[in-house]
Amino acid sequence: MRLIGISAALLLLMFAARGQPRVELVAGGAQVGRLGKIEFTIRVDGKYENPFDPDEVEIGVELTSPSGKKIVQPAFLYQNYERKPSSRGGNNSEWLYPVGQAIWMARFAPAEAGAYSAAALVKDHTGTTRSGEVKFDCVASAEKGSVRVSRKDPRYLELDDGTPFFAVGQNVAFVTNSYAAAEKIHKLGENGANYARVWACAEDWAMAIEARKSAWGRSWDWRPPIVMMPDREGYHAGRMCLKISGDAGASIAASPSHPVAIKPGTRYVLSGSVRVEKGVDVNVDLGGKRTLAAKGGWTKFSEDFTSAAGQSWLPDLRFVITAKGSAWLAGLSLTEAGGGPELLWEADVNRPAVGVYNQPDCFMLDQIVEAAEQSGVYLQLVLLTRDHYMNLLGRDGTAEYERAAQAARKLARYAAARWGYSTHVAAWEVFNEMDPGKPTDAFYSRIAEAFEQFDTSRHMLANSTWSVPTKDFRHPKLSTADTHFYLRPANGELWKDEVASVQAKWKAISPLVQGRPLMFSEFGITNNDWHHAPELDKDARYVHLHNALWASALSGYASTVCDWFWDDIHKRDLYGHYRPISRFVADIPWTSGKLKPATASCDKGVRLLGLAGERDAYLWLQDEKATWWNIVMENRPPQRIDAATMSVDGLPDSAYGVEWWDTQDGKVIRTDRAESREGKLSVAVPAFTGDVACKVRPAK
Repeated sequence: MRLIGISAALLLLMFAARGQPRVELVAGGAQVGRLGKIEFTIRVDGKYENPFDPDEVEIGVELTSPSGKKIVQPAFLYQNYERKPSSRGGNNSEWLYPVGQAIWMARFAPAEAGAYSAAALVKDHTGTTRSGEVKFDCVASAEKGSVRVSRKDPRYLELDDGTPFFAVGQNVAFVTNSYAAAEKIHKLGENGANYARVWACAEDWAMAIEARKSAWGRSWDWRPPIVMMPDREGYHAGRMCLKISGDAGASIAASPSHPVAIKPGTRYVLSGSVRVEKGVDVNVDLGGKRTLAAKGGWTKFSEDFTSAAGQSWLPDLRFVITAKGSAWLAGLSLTEAGGGPELLWEADVNRPAVGVYNQPDCFMLDQIVEAAEQSGVYLQLVLLTRDHYMNLLGRDGTAEYERAAQAARKLARYAAARWGYSTHVAAWEVFNEMDPGKPTDAFYSRIAEAFEQFDTSRHMLANSTWSVPTKDFRHPKLSTADTHFYLRPANGELWKDEVASVQAKWKAISPLVQGRPLMFSEFGITNNDWHHAPELDKDARYVHLHNALWASALSGYASTVCDWFWDDIHKRDLYGHYRPISRFVADIPWTSGKLKPATASCDKGVRLLGLAGERDAYLWLQDEKATWWNIVMENRPPQRIDAATMSVDGLPDSAYGVEWWDTQDGKVIRTDRAESREGKLSVAVPAFTGDVACKVRPAK
């Protein structure tokens, strides 16, 4: 411990006399690039019932910047894992094994170059304890910063340094394997995409920071063998346990949503407490049947076993009663025989769903954020598991509404502490598809205030509801307006025309977003129940996505459509759709061009849409017959269009260069020169099949 102006021995005596925890701050390095990550380890000897609850213990790092500004970066509890790809049941899995006990960490991205000093602060029931100081230097870097709503044109996005940012990407929502998710994000980056919407709230079927993860049931069929402790034990405390009841052979089996990783040739101990009715025993299979002997009331048990050579996963864990009657189990635990982290944490029936953060899931999200940083991809992270909050938000001002707001504030603090350092976290999305009729305005204000306090990098805040338009478009604390839309039979002719659908959504919603970025966060082909449709499988080349990407980019949205069917795209390796549109939009002056819908037209049955500035235009021309329905379902491939003429109105009279782009390759195929006379520019369109794009700018 580094101490300033007082001896270590004296300080430790003072801590002990006050009952305060001892605290030491260790910096992960002496130097960091501007907006790069520096990590701190905070050694604290205090013990806490729920270390995730800042009302019980709040730990942070107070930093002094080169200019003298004080910044408090919240710290978080971190469990490290050993990680490797593995096979389980013939499927690719992620083997995660906890390493050591959880520790306190802080992550910080300095925005100011120069010398920093830092000290840890620990606040608990004993008061506030401060560590000695550590120092580090921040040096210049090429980092452009985080994604923001543009200061020049709030309809669009930009990076901190003013570089325009147009989001091109897709969803990567239900993460069950961070290796697979990272591979998808790397693929996006390799193909020019720069955006991914990632769910960190998928409850027990995938990655979720805060959610009920239980070995005894699943959210879609929640009928676990969980009961109140027998004979009113724990009645007032609400303590629960497991019950096995029925004839001889009745059983319960543990099936954690995170399969339990174990090490080969390692000795483990399964422990807990058991209670049985007279004449009943409980057997457990741990590589051989064992009886958990119990007499009278609760009896503690401890059974050890050694994993086999080559064994990487805990086998099915089943408890069976030997005679008709009932038995109860409580406090189940699995650790290495020599001690160590809990491996069977999902067996804890008293573990709350809200307010405790699932460490394997958090570790997986660490890997995904790092993959995004490596790939040049920015993430919209969906944070709150809706179903644990939605029913509490029925009426503002109630105790349950306040409980939800407090829980959300604590989760916001944890998210900001753990991932807020990264410039590649573009936005925190509060909920996916919240009920738009709920009185959520106050809730969003509260969570926004939490991020304003704890997120030292001030990332954007987003939300989506299950229908639009929504009052969220007007909420002053939400940065963007998000819309979801799927091509479904219920949409009538719009189902068959992806371009008309994208344009119809724009025309309906854009007047309501009050000048903020409109993000197209979900899109795809589904049936009327929003599930995977057979028609989607028939569109093997994703014609609908190609057309929708170009239509959305040139309608006025701040993003392309973000396709929902990420696994299909990966399986079919369709990432190539992103490179052409990414290349085309790269030099459009999104934030400085004063863009508006272009006034332009084309003959020969060509549909034209695009954006125009004061002296430029960015246009997409599409054969109106070249829809996914006609090409895929009607088997009518588009025909070559020759000798079409395009007209653009509103450009000042002058000479212009017209740069024609192949939309499949993302390359310039021809450059023409044309004159605008009396505010109208006419130019011959090169022969094309399906679609073609162009940029019209003053001639050089």
